Amino acid sequence: MPDLIGKKIEILDTTLRDGEQTSGVSFTASEKLTLAKLLLNELKVDRIEVASARVSDGEFQAVKDILQWASKNNVSNRVEVLTFLDGGQSLKWLLDSKAKVQNILTKGSLNHLKHQLKLTPKQHYEKVRQSVSTANQNGICSNVYLEDWSNGMRHSKDYVLEYIRLLVDIDVKRILLPDTLGILNHYELSDYLAEVTELYPNTHFDFHGHNDYDLGVANALEAVKSGINGLHLTINGMGERAGNAPLESVVVGIKDFFPKVKINVDESALFRVSKLVATFTGLPIPKNKPVVGANVFTQTAGIHADGDKKNDLYHNDLLPERFSRSRRYDLGKTSGKANVEKNLQELGLTLDDEQIKKVTKRVIEMGDKKEQVTIEDLPFIISDVLGNSKEKVVKIKSYVLTHSKGLKPSTSVSVQIGDQLFEENASGDGQYDAFWNALNRIYSKQKIELPTLIDYFVRIPPGSSSDSLCETTITWEDSKKHFRTRGLDSDQTVSAIKATEKMLNMIYET
Repeated sequence: MPDLIGKKIEILDTTLRDGEQTSGVSFTASEKLTLAKLLLNELKVDRIEVASARVSDGEFQAVKDILQWASKNNVSNRVEVLTFLDGGQSLKWLLDSKAKVQNILTKGSLNHLKHQLKLTPKQHYEKVRQSVSTANQNGICSNVYLEDWSNGMRHSKDYVLEYIRLLVDIDVKRILLPDTLGILNHYELSDYLAEVTELYPNTHFDFHGHNDYDLGVANALEAVKSGINGLHLTINGMGERAGNAPLESVVVGIKDFFPKVKINVDESALFRVSKLVATFTGLPIPKNKPVVGANVFTQTAGIHADGDKKNDLYHNDLLPERFSRSRRYDLGKTSGKANVEKNLQELGLTLDDEQIKKVTKRVIEMGDKKEQVTIEDLPFIISDVLGNSKEKVVKIKSYVLTHSKGLKPSTSVSVQIGDQLFEENASGDGQYDAFWNALNRIYSKQKIELPTLIDYFVRIPPGSSSDSLCETTITWEDSKKHFRTRGLDSDQTVSAIKATEKMLNMIYET
């Protein structure tokens, strides 16, 4: 294993070139310029690969804009463009755009060389030599891709090693070794890189990994361990097929698992850049995606929240503060008291143990219905639960609500008043109207006149960021006054029934 103490790994971000090969993704010129600035200035990657030569007029304009900005900021040598062995056309395109670095796409396997370019190795070598020579004459720095290098090492190793020797002889700046089809595991990669780097210890090699077997991160870290000088990565793991090795995960892996290796990336900017890329591409970040996913720093299970209270038992080195984020404690059916307490602390609210138990019970009941409860919902749940703490004279024990096309909705309801149980059914113009008619039948038989419903207002509680809660406020009028009651539930009709139950109990209070 090479000595990694103080070793510097260059990070090349290829989101704007290889990442743009994600199906359905296309950056505008202004988006490319914005991301180029962020990647170099804020995220502080060493290099960016921004485009392929000769793709389109829009791509040409994007590269021109980036290079104009880069020239003013003295970073032109950190902006790279993919070029081809096309008789100098790519190089002319490069010169017209003012780019200073080309990454020439060449063949790293004999299979690709024979069947795609239909060239002999000697003819291929000569074309590469000419391209590098002409670039040098025009002040262009050359790096060389060995496309399909991984298959080349598997099936035509003699060709690959001879080709690398030629590239070393013509003094290209960097040799780029891609696992183009994402076929390697880290054991194979380690062997192949060791063979290459031991033969040419003074040559700069980059590794460019794809993620077809979900081994992109593992292979990138193995490449660091095996003595590579640079890594090609993309934000959010964008790229063709299953994408490239994701920059955010690899950077964090290097920092935590190879602390003696030096990289320039500012990890505090990872989340911000990741979100912007997701916005520009329209591809949402998976919630469970490491480092940048919405759920990465969210504890859901009550036992985990409880453990975090007790000496941070469920924390690891991936502290959210490293990425300008914070830890959250979700509310749902697996929540415990500790989850509720953590959210109460964030809201600045204090409840006693008995109150927390009641609120926790309601949160779990809502979670059982597959509802997502947010911290913004919590004050309304507290108000509803604690507002119902008095002993009820009237309890709506059960009800059946029906609704069908072409028929009036109907309701069967069971109400307990004191020690007595009453049941009735009725139809109406809607589910709540049918419920109200059934309720009136029960009370009319008891010679009790119910208040008149004069207003019915439904809303999602203000500040709530989910659709888990529905708040229904009903205004009533009796012979003495107007008054209001409120119900809270995920179902609109049920929230209205809860508001009605409160009204029925208020009758007995007065």
